[in-house]
Amino acid sequence: MRPGPRNLITDVPGLKVGNAEDVALKSGVSVVTAEAPFTASVAVMGGAPGTRETDLLAPDKTAPGVDALVLSGGSAFGLAAAQGVMDALHEAGRGFEVLSARVPIVPAAIIFDLLNGGEKDWGVNPYPALGRTALAAAGGALRWARRGRAAARRRRCTRAGSARLA
Repeated sequence: MRPGPRNLITDVPGLKVGNAEDVALKSGVSVVTAEAPFTASVAVMGGAPGTRETDLLAPDKTAPGVDALVLSGGSAFGLAAAQGVMDALHEAGRGFEVLSARVPIVPAAIIFDLLNGGEKDWGVNPYPALGRTALAAAGGALRWARRGRAAARRRRCTRAGSARLA
């Protein structure tokens, strides 16, 4: 397999990526989406994984594709970023049709970044708004995130040649 021209996920035709970060929070959210539902898969590992709707990615499940994938900081609080994305997709008429209802399929995974020094004493969970903002940013120029899930992945990547994860 040959890497694309920029060796980024956005080299895959049809995929769009958006990021949102809160500098004071020292956390952020990344969203992968496309114009139509797309196939996704997952391998959940680790001693304390934080996921939402990843069981739907198994081949024996009913959902034919996902409307977006969310990768977030914030530990369990970050799973709420998927709700912000889900709400925005629902407002746009996206989602899996179930009779007269439409349900956006938005699996999510998080990392624990609650002890990184950011301001974590919020009154209202900031992650739904960060998820919505990341979705709205999808499709523009991809920028490397400095906070949250994308930043953690970036620190384990090489930026030259192949992007291999540690």
